[in-house]
Amino acid sequence: MKKVPQLNLKEAAALVKDGDTLLQGGFGMTGNPVHLMHALAETNTKNLTFIGNNVGEVGIGGGRLLRNGQIKKMIGSFFTSNPEAVKAAQDGVVEYELIPQGTLAEALRAGGAGIGGFYTPTAVGTPIAEGKETKVIDGVEQLFVKGIRGNVAFIRAWKADTAGNLVYRMTEQNFNRAMATAADLVIVEVEEIVPEGSIDPNEVHTPGCFVDYLVQATLTIEDLGSSASVGKGKKVSEDRLNMAKRALKELKKGDVVNLGIGIPTLVADFITPEAGIILHTENGMLGVGPEPEDGGGAMNYPVNAGKIPITALPGSSYFDSAESFAMIRGKHVDIAIMGGLEVDENANLANWAVPGQPLLGVGGAMDLASGAKRLIITMNHNNKDGSSKIVPTCKLPLTALNNVEMVITDLAVFKYIDKKLTLIELMPGATLEEVREKTEANFAEQLS
Repeated sequence: MKKVPQLNLKEAAALVKDGDTLLQGGFGMTGNPVHLMHALAETNTKNLTFIGNNVGEVGIGGGRLLRNGQIKKMIGSFFTSNPEAVKAAQDGVVEYELIPQGTLAEALRAGGAGIGGFYTPTAVGTPIAEGKETKVIDGVEQLFVKGIRGNVAFIRAWKADTAGNLVYRMTEQNFNRAMATAADLVIVEVEEIVPEGSIDPNEVHTPGCFVDYLVQATLTIEDLGSSASVGKGKKVSEDRLNMAKRALKELKKGDVVNLGIGIPTLVADFITPEAGIILHTENGMLGVGPEPEDGGGAMNYPVNAGKIPITALPGSSYFDSAESFAMIRGKHVDIAIMGGLEVDENANLANWAVPGQPLLGVGGAMDLASGAKRLIITMNHNNKDGSSKIVPTCKLPLTALNNVEMVITDLAVFKYIDKKLTLIELMPGATLEEVREKTEANFAEQLS
């Protein structure tokens, strides 16, 4: 059996050359090869094209390379989690390209499989699709995406044997599995290296043929950044709780449900084990449970898409980001509940970008908004300046076209009935006159 060479961190970092395209695994700081990234930050290597879901956090992981000026261009789905990355992009210091999270995962999988590219309905009709090739397949407009490969991949696994077979831990598969296949040189930072034969072949996630070098590095709580522990909960307004409770009424036993960040996350607080609802998180888990009662962090628990530590319910499963978004695009997620910035009369959604605001990330929003069987939006009825968020036509950059089924606000519940925006219910304390006055869009009424 092949023996994979073992290097120290300095030797591994020296294999990255000026101008290389570097793939970096991880979702936030979980499954992140932080020690390899920090070793690279100690070198003079520069002009790197960085590809990853996000550029670490401030001063951690890829964030350290960014701070050093070693990154020429960053390609990913969510840079917002690192304010320094947002500023560098907006100031023109670093080139950047935003790719929806599921599209990024699939592009890496295609690149690693020797496939030139693929078509996806994700992002059609949005700014991300501008100037790119589209094609109508079975009546659905789809966007062509080229496969992605890199010169070097830095990934992290929990266990490796000396033959290079890898095992990942909990939600740490994320982008690591696809990136292990998609680079000319794959260097794995691993918690533990064991003799060949010590890992049951049934438990291998990445076969050793993809791995070029192993580096042993021990994870510490400081390496986990914001996922190190569960923060104290903030006080939640009654209006937000009412929206979450109303959304819960749309869920039924056996539904696979994805909850977006913000108000949708509150729905989880009202789901009991008896309800039989299966929560999905796009970074690689089915069967999401509540936050750990002991306040523990990602050292001992999986994390959700908000990078918050969670527990795993009986019957849960873990997988990588490519498989997770295959579930979404393949219509295996029954309901997505998401936040919104605008929804219009044609069931279009805008929820990822406000021109002029320091937001630089699309994450999994476009995949979920176009891929889930049902899309429910929870949001405040009006902006802080009093303007309506339910409008005739979205003015903000679109997330998805014609896919919204229901909108739940602090004032009302709307549903698209026969493609017409229709008021079906008033929220506690709201009046019909108030809803009419505060809604810019035209709507029908079917109040019971």
